[in-house]
Amino acid sequence: MVNLGKCRADNYTYPFVFKAVGEEKLVHFGGVVHGIVLMGGFEKDSFVMNSMLTMYMNCGKNKEGRKVFDEMWEPDVVSWNSLISGYFKNGYAKEALGVFNKMVDAGEEIDCATVVSVLPVCGFLKELEVGRRVYELGKEKGWGKEIRVKNALVDMFAKCGSMEEARLVFDGMTERDVVTWTSLINIYILNSDVRAALRLCLLMVLEGVRPNSVTLASLLSACGESKNLMDGRCLHGWAIRQRLEFDVMLETSLIDMYAKCNRVELSFQVFRKASKKKAAPWNAILSGCIHNRLGKEAILLFKEILTERMKPDAATLKSLLPAYAIRADLQQAMNMHSYLMRSGLILNSEVATSLIDIYSKCGSLESAHEIFCEIPNEKKDIYVWSVMISAYGGHGHGEIAVSLFKQMVQAGVKPNKVTFTSVLDACSHAGLVDEGLDLFKFMLRNHQISPQNDHYTCIVDLLGRSGRLDEAYDIIKSMPFAPNHSVWGALLGACVIHENVELGETAAKWLFELEPENTGNYVLMAKIYSAVGRWKDAEHIRLMMNEIGLQKEPAHSLIEVRSM
Repeated sequence: MVNLGKCRADNYTYPFVFKAVGEEKLVHFGGVVHGIVLMGGFEKDSFVMNSMLTMYMNCGKNKEGRKVFDEMWEPDVVSWNSLISGYFKNGYAKEALGVFNKMVDAGEEIDCATVVSVLPVCGFLKELEVGRRVYELGKEKGWGKEIRVKNALVDMFAKCGSMEEARLVFDGMTERDVVTWTSLINIYILNSDVRAALRLCLLMVLEGVRPNSVTLASLLSACGESKNLMDGRCLHGWAIRQRLEFDVMLETSLIDMYAKCNRVELSFQVFRKASKKKAAPWNAILSGCIHNRLGKEAILLFKEILTERMKPDAATLKSLLPAYAIRADLQQAMNMHSYLMRSGLILNSEVATSLIDIYSKCGSLESAHEIFCEIPNEKKDIYVWSVMISAYGGHGHGEIAVSLFKQMVQAGVKPNKVTFTSVLDACSHAGLVDEGLDLFKFMLRNHQISPQNDHYTCIVDLLGRSGRLDEAYDIIKSMPFAPNHSVWGALLGACVIHENVELGETAAKWLFELEPENTGNYVLMAKIYSAVGRWKDAEHIRLMMNEIGLQKEPAHSLIEVRSM
């Protein structure tokens, strides 16, 4: 149209163009249209400029969107709302709340859309008091009875953990739509009460409100997390009867639910009928394969994606890359590394972190460290450091792992629970007892992190391997919560090494209770008895296994032969 010169675009044309650009994420084309708009003298047209701002935010370009906002002659309420919702959508919740505060300070009149945009931000940030003030402000302006505002308020209370207030608002509503019911259903799901959420869905239907794809997707996700296959299949059947099964969101949720219920064959059935034009079903089936340790199948699916001429994004690769770690095939890892280099996706920190983990699992620490060094220091987050520390620890290089941990702390990166688990595990495998104990004290003193079972497992293993079994048992007795099977398993393993029958029996007693079907625990206890010549006790353990119906699985190894 522009190139032909027969028609001149006006202030009605450009908003439609910007909307299409935002939906398709064609940010470079949007930049061209931006230039044409300025050349055409539309910079004072709020309708056009607001559409441009929304386009940039929809494309994830916060800086460009903010620049458009700052250069507007007179930003109106739509401008402010677009910036707030854009920041929040792109993962910048604090910035979104900051924009709202500036809006109020500037004396800009808020509307219903403002309240509906800001309340989810408060819920995400757990800013309960701020959320209450936003609602009160909305009430003063006459928006308090709007159903959209009430729905956002229920959701905000729920995410801030104020269940009573959320239920109070819900029960006081004279009109409830599908969003209202879905918000309350999500509250129960967030609190791991799947049964209550399902009952609420039934009540919703009885009151004549038809669940939509969002409602069903939430319930299916909850069924997957709780491995509730029966109710998940019932929801699938209901979706088919309501002709909703071809909704992309629902397809994705069904694939994910079946995979988490360890019925990945049903995930594939759904996937084969699903739309292949959207990335979400592909990402879901890839994640499902990873959940079920089907690395080979995930890699074959990725080849299908490339055959379909779809462009994988960071989310797709996040779902896929663990497959290469499962396979631990160095040649395949190098092939993927080359692809990531050519596509430029290696610049994404999450992708680089996954690649470090892959090379570590393939036994190539040199390649893993090379990628780690290529990441700029300012982009090395806690996840990158944790993976690199874990890599060296897993390969028995405890000293290097501890050294990296100290470098990380000096760089100003705050370690989290996973990082401490990795470095403590490294100390355990390398026999660095004093260093491990010092790090455990450092975790308690400097970072005030409450130790979890994983941390205690590492410390018990650390002391146990070095023969300090009594100290290890004292640590277990001092735990502020009940030790899990991993903690007792670490003690039993140490008792096998040092042939300590008394503590071995204590550990085994708990393990037989916590993991009655784990043959490894019985075998280890029998091994201790055999080592000290207590053959009758060893035989008794084997009789116990026979009575329960347990049988030790034979060990096996795998090798892959390539045609040269």
